[in-house]
Amino acid sequence: MNKIQMVDLKNQYLKIKDEVDNSIKECINSTSFINGPHVHNFVNSLKNYLNVKHVIPCANGTDALQISLMSLNLSPGDEVICPAFTYIATAEVISLLKLKPVLCDVDSDTFNIGLKNVKKLINHKTKAIIPVHLYGQSADMEDLVNYCKEKNIHVIEDNAQALGADYFFNDGSIKKTGTIGDIGTTSFFPSKNLGCYGDGGAIFTNNDVLAEKIKMIANHGQEKKYFHKVTGCNSRLDSIQAGILDIKLKYLDDYNFSRRSMADNYDEAFSKIREIEIPFRAKYSTHVFHQYTMKLNCNREKFISYLTNLNIPCMIYYPLPIYKQEAFKNYFEEDFSIKNVEQLCNSVVSLPIHSEIENSNQKFIIENVVNFFR
Repeated sequence: MNKIQMVDLKNQYLKIKDEVDNSIKECINSTSFINGPHVHNFVNSLKNYLNVKHVIPCANGTDALQISLMSLNLSPGDEVICPAFTYIATAEVISLLKLKPVLCDVDSDTFNIGLKNVKKLINHKTKAIIPVHLYGQSADMEDLVNYCKEKNIHVIEDNAQALGADYFFNDGSIKKTGTIGDIGTTSFFPSKNLGCYGDGGAIFTNNDVLAEKIKMIANHGQEKKYFHKVTGCNSRLDSIQAGILDIKLKYLDDYNFSRRSMADNYDEAFSKIREIEIPFRAKYSTHVFHQYTMKLNCNREKFISYLTNLNIPCMIYYPLPIYKQEAFKNYFEEDFSIKNVEQLCNSVVSLPIHSEIENSNQKFIIENVVNFFR
């Protein structure tokens, strides 16, 4: 049995080694390191995969969120709603742009924000909402997007953990997550379901006007070289990473299928353990299991210590709500608290899940988790 890892990037690479190595060599030999053919090819491949009009690559997922907000012509003090239970980047970019982050409670099953809780926070200052499709499970988007259209509120999807997930609308139509709101963003951090071998990100939209604005902002605010229409930034996906991503995109559905199969095995083994609440799978979307995140009704520290002693890795995503992070202490009162978020931060734990895990490794994880609760 090989060493168990949260994500096995080495064995994933070895399965596509020849394709990846050849792509890297092509890029180096061509010396087209910035905005070269590999970038254009990947953009076209991703547009076709997502069935979206515009894909704008950028340097990372955080830049993707920041550039998206910059494209909306917001003013300092405008309010942007986002989950209180998510990675810090979602709220961080709101703060960096001198906007006001308004933190929303999440559904205790899906871990995501929904229209019911969002409605409580909307006022005349609300200009945008950033739902996060956490752990690979889509937020419930249809009613949220329809409501935001009525209120003229922008929706930016943080799709960093759910690339490849399908969303099912009431009329029978299907869209990929990240293409439902006004703008979608993603990260290609190496551990993502579609990850590169460094940093990378992308922005998606079907809005032609927003697409042109986003392209300008990501390229120093210029449409034409040395002529700058807006204040922008320098954020681009390099050609080597784009070539790698173009190869891995062909396997993304297979990667996600393998993750779901692993999740099925975990579900079957843990569903009858009363101290474990297995991940919720919504009927309105597929789940791509960027993480397999359970809720525990037991001593979590003892559970983690038990697994760690057996060399079984596990992680807490996320141990602190955003409003308790020191960087955000000036935004909220000291006693500010959100019920579901507090409960999740104290109960969630994620087990290894990836497309390269050996059956014997998962069997070992399952056997020892089950043994802990006997």
